[in-house]
Amino acid sequence: MNTQDASLNTQAKTPGGWALVVDDHPLFCDALELTLKSVAEFSQITTADSMEHALEKIDGQSAPDLILLDLNLPDVSGLDGLIRLKRAADKTPVIIVSSMTDNAIISGAIEAGASGFVPKHSHRSVFKEALDHIATGEVFTPAGFVEGETSDQESKALSRLSSLTNQQARILELICEGKLNKQIAFDLSIAETTVKAHVTAIMRKLGVQSRTQAVLVAQDAKFANVLPTSS
Repeated sequence: MNTQDASLNTQAKTPGGWALVVDDHPLFCDALELTLKSVAEFSQITTADSMEHALEKIDGQSAPDLILLDLNLPDVSGLDGLIRLKRAADKTPVIIVSSMTDNAIISGAIEAGASGFVPKHSHRSVFKEALDHIATGEVFTPAGFVEGETSDQESKALSRLSSLTNQQARILELICEGKLNKQIAFDLSIAETTVKAHVTAIMRKLGVQSRTQAVLVAQDAKFANVLPTSS
């Protein structure tokens, strides 16, 4: 059993553990909260309606014992929200709860670090089954899922992006916006030499030789062709 699974197994069903639900639909957020209360014993369940709010709730305190995440949030594109959450709380198991259940999306989510994937139309028993799988060190996928539909290029892109630090990921985002090192240094209030060092590290981790190639790797991981741009 790995560290993140052990965390859920030992903490999620004991007093003091907390879960984070990230979904921008208030009614579904309430439904997920009720579902968690019925299948597990978290002492605190917090909700967030955007990735920004989710990261704010994690910042400065101990990581949640479980995160339920909708992929289709207003301030993320594709799987980069999952990657950012895993970077902020790398030991926390994340279960994707989504109405989009294409095999490519599920495969990509698992490759990006999700511990499970539960379709939004699922019964409570499926959430309980997902928690049980994760607690024993397994990754939960829904019935009908066919493994292996993510391309090698997409799979490599997700793995490499997941290895970036928070600062490196932020710098890559700014590079994708077309900003130069000097502009990035100003935006992040750091020295330009520090930015250059981070850019070098980013390219090394992504296995590329230029900023343009780094942007292409980031774009490969966004699944823009299968994820809608709005909820």
